[in-house]
Amino acid sequence: MDAIGLIIGVVIGLAIVFVLISRTVVIVNQASTAIVERLGRYQRTLTPGLSILIPLVDRIRERVDMREQVASFPPQPVITEDNLVVSIDTVVYFQVTDPKSATYEISSFILGIEQLTVTTLRNVIGSMDLEETLTSRDSINGQLRGVLDEATGRWGIRVNRVELKAIDPPHSVQESMEKQLKAERERRAAILTAEGQKQSAILTAEGEKQSAILTAEGFAAAEVVRAEAEARAEIIRADGEAVALEKIYEAIHNANPSAAALAHRYLETLPGIAQGDANKVWVIPSELTGAMETLSKGFTKG
Repeated sequence: MDAIGLIIGVVIGLAIVFVLISRTVVIVNQASTAIVERLGRYQRTLTPGLSILIPLVDRIRERVDMREQVASFPPQPVITEDNLVVSIDTVVYFQVTDPKSATYEISSFILGIEQLTVTTLRNVIGSMDLEETLTSRDSINGQLRGVLDEATGRWGIRVNRVELKAIDPPHSVQESMEKQLKAERERRAAILTAEGQKQSAILTAEGEKQSAILTAEGFAAAEVVRAEAEARAEIIRADGEAVALEKIYEAIHNANPSAAALAHRYLETLPGIAQGDANKVWVIPSELTGAMETLSKGFTKG
């Protein structure tokens, strides 16, 4: 019995020693702090690492996370200036800067941030209509952050930023907005189509104009070339005829024909002049009488 009692006493003693050591030696993790109270009053704030407490006198009131935290709040119904109810989801990014104030100045800083966000959001959205609410997210985020950061400063909290996840108007308003957007898209598509057709018509007319100009210039150039060719041909033909007449004259001059021979040759040429379907009227030249006289004199002398 004495041995059993001794063993029980040793076990109880070891348990007491273990409890005392666990209450004496405290390890605080990185990016965390611990609030220590001595006999119910704030004594100090423990930083990361190993710390020693006085057993049964000191106790850890709360461990505070010093990292940036994210709080996502459920959708809140908010009334706009034009009396429409919209549902808004918010996300708040904050960080504890003073663990003592975050522990003693407010019972739950998460709940306090949530309620402050809701009331501030209602005040901000209440001064805007629906269209301004949907298009002014950055402005709303800035106003919320300014109010929250100022109000939570005495709690030892710094609000880094506030984001609106979603702004959902009523279902009927959403349908009206979708119809309006559809009509606007159709109007823009019609305008773009008309602009395209107009531009196409302009380009087609310009192309036809340029084609007509080029065709006219081509015809004019061809006519010029043809006229120049005909003129050159006429010049060459006239030069040939002049040379031929000169040779004929020279041959006649060298041959020294008689007047009767010339008259005979003249009479032989007349039928050639009269040939052709276009010659409906044949005018006898006045020289024909002289030629006949010359010819008759020649025969008489013969």
